[in-house]
Amino acid sequence: MRIVCISDTHSMHRQIQVPDGDLLIHAGDCLGVGTLEELEDLDQWFSELPHRNKILIAGNHDWCFQDEPADARARVRHAHYLQDSPLEVAGLRFWGSPWTPVFFNWAFNRERGDAIAERWAQIPQDTDVLITHGPPAGILDRIESPSGSIHPGCEALAERVANLPLKLHVFGHIHEGHGQHRIGDCLYVNASSCNGRFQPENPAIVIDL
Repeated sequence: MRIVCISDTHSMHRQIQVPDGDLLIHAGDCLGVGTLEELEDLDQWFSELPHRNKILIAGNHDWCFQDEPADARARVRHAHYLQDSPLEVAGLRFWGSPWTPVFFNWAFNRERGDAIAERWAQIPQDTDVLITHGPPAGILDRIESPSGSIHPGCEALAERVANLPLKLHVFGHIHEGHGQHRIGDCLYVNASSCNGRFQPENPAIVIDL
């Protein structure tokens, strides 16, 4: 299966190049300010893409999924929306989850520690492909600051994925972390489409799984 991975398009989805594939994954922050109108345009764009299946999760900018969940879900007609929920495609078991550690006051935030670990505990042990909005701590989560490098990924998520037999973990959130990194049998992909300047210049990442 050819899987095309994008994330953090921030309503600039029409400015990015999306390669052909069997499955498109969008790992959240699909919207700019998080409105239902933005979501309608995203869904129309999904309908124009050739991928047989598409998976979407929310991110911390995607307010309508948190504040108007029924209306938001009803507007996603051309993708599978996952929120702490599974999907099986061609024998592969997917799980999608939007949560990230608290950062100012954004959607789908949880306190570090037990509060967010409760969300990761829901991930089934037999998951093949995990899609989260944010990265695990220490994996494609580095941001350079005037005081040095920081790694704002989630420690509880890192602990959970270390104990899962994953084949692929797709995320975004930290734009500067765009890229791939393999640890054991799992390929970690930060698919952020926007760079650190919020410009949609990072290429989609294509995985044959």
